[in-house]
Amino acid sequence: MANPEQSGRAPDAPPASCAPWRVGVVEYRQATGLPPYERHRAGKARPLASRDGLRIHGAVGRVTCVDGAGHTLWTHRCTGMPNAAHVSGDRVLVTTDSLDYTPWGHLGPALLLDLADGTRIAELRGKRGAAVGGGRFLLGLEGYEAFDTWQYDRDASLVDSWRSYGHYVIGTGIRVVETDRSLPTGSRVVRLLPGGVIERGPRLTGPSAARPVVLEDGTILVLDAGVLRAVDRRLGATVLAELLPAPADEDARRTVSLRREGAGVTAVIAEPRPGRRDRYTVHTWTIALHPPRTPHRPSNG
Repeated sequence: MANPEQSGRAPDAPPASCAPWRVGVVEYRQATGLPPYERHRAGKARPLASRDGLRIHGAVGRVTCVDGAGHTLWTHRCTGMPNAAHVSGDRVLVTTDSLDYTPWGHLGPALLLDLADGTRIAELRGKRGAAVGGGRFLLGLEGYEAFDTWQYDRDASLVDSWRSYGHYVIGTGIRVVETDRSLPTGSRVVRLLPGGVIERGPRLTGPSAARPVVLEDGTILVLDAGVLRAVDRRLGATVLAELLPAPADEDARRTVSLRREGAGVTAVIAEPRPGRRDRYTVHTWTIALHPPRTPHRPSNG
């Protein structure tokens, strides 16, 4: 099964904490180079998704399912480049990039496939997905007046929809770190409830927050512009660290990323250098995480 932090899935909740997480910056580095997503593109290919010994891989024009012994179980031909996959029940949802520029940029079709043999169940439209169990999925799209999330069942029938879009965190409920890519931004951390209802949580500063990191108690860490925030299951927010002031004029090419590294996290902010479209000032912080303190309970003795 995929790591909860990698899949955006919150682990089962332990008893609620009564104090927030704390952080400490262990190291700060500054360099000139490529932003994080460009370095990742040049790295070794990894499975798009995995479960119970099965691995879903993507390459230009095809999606493949491989077993634990490395045998290819099936191949599904497609018109673009698969970029993510999500497994739920006996289905897999694969989002793709188009090889040609379209009115939606390089957005390709989202493919709902049978996990057993790769048969196409449906072709949908969406940029970002998540598995919610029982063969159901979330699929979201932003741009050209769209800012929406739809929930589909295993047969691609529409189950629910919300006017929200962003990074999905699936646990005891569905939370979204919204990314509207607009200035001023209206993005928040929200919870999606049945019937299209949205419970709105804390406002965000930047229009494109990094993919969040999910901690053991269900708290999510959000790198929002230059601020590291913690948002708990109740949508209560705490500022953990102010790493870098946001520039007066936001540049759409400014990128942020956040990833779990052992007992801490690594935060990266890449700012484009003036006059150089291919060079960035890359700020990197290694940050230690300190769990919430458990209150001392006096003994009865």
